[in-house]
Amino acid sequence: MTDTEQAHLEGFLSVRAALESGSREVHALLLRQDKDDGQTHWLERQAAARGVPVRRVAAGEIEAQAGGKTHGGVLATVGPRRFVSLDDLLPPGGEDGWVVMLDGVEDPFNFGAAVRSLHAAGAAGLVVRPRNWLTAAATVARASAGASERLPTAVAETADAAAFFRGHGLAVACATDAPPSVSLYDADLSAPLFLLIGGEKRGLTRSFEAAADLRLRIPYARPEAYSLGTAAAAAVLGFEIMRQRSRKTPRTDINRKAR
Repeated sequence: MTDTEQAHLEGFLSVRAALESGSREVHALLLRQDKDDGQTHWLERQAAARGVPVRRVAAGEIEAQAGGKTHGGVLATVGPRRFVSLDDLLPPGGEDGWVVMLDGVEDPFNFGAAVRSLHAAGAAGLVVRPRNWLTAAATVARASAGASERLPTAVAETADAAAFFRGHGLAVACATDAPPSVSLYDADLSAPLFLLIGGEKRGLTRSFEAAADLRLRIPYARPEAYSLGTAAAAAVLGFEIMRQRSRKTPRTDINRKAR
């Protein structure tokens, strides 16, 4: 991938996330010429503050460049995603943060939906395997409601990432239905954690599952139920991690009236 390669981000949420996070260089912002609302004016101000050229164009010009129909008259030409190092994803001293890796998720919609849930649940960062993510940038950003641009992301091979985080005191966990595994509701997920979630087709290698410190299973109410898809599994796992960690934070008495 070279610095001259470009992609498009479509829609207010995706473009706002890129502008606010600095996840990639924004080369130009195209706005439909008749758009006149608060979101549009916000984008114009933010782009001007960052030296990003803004063009008011006919709807057809945006339609010709957009990959979908949900752009809402907003399109940004952007450069490659800026990735961070694995070191940058380490929880600060004294914090029990968690990092997640999505491995083998080929569908950009599923990938984006999974990232949206993981970001909302408080993951400190994301790890992905090396590939050209530029071609799916718009789809992933749209499906994640911009979360893919906001969540710090590093690139590494699976074994390398696991070894790195284990070496820095994070327990390595993976989601699997294969025995031996423990229900995620019975596992302690409040300590520093590196969680690996595999794709629906390839899944995780048996060797990696065997080497994990913790193998997590999502229990089902019906014995004939099939495994959840990656996006749904990421949401269940992420919010259980968030729930367990919230118990460590002092809670406000909801019955106490404000004075």
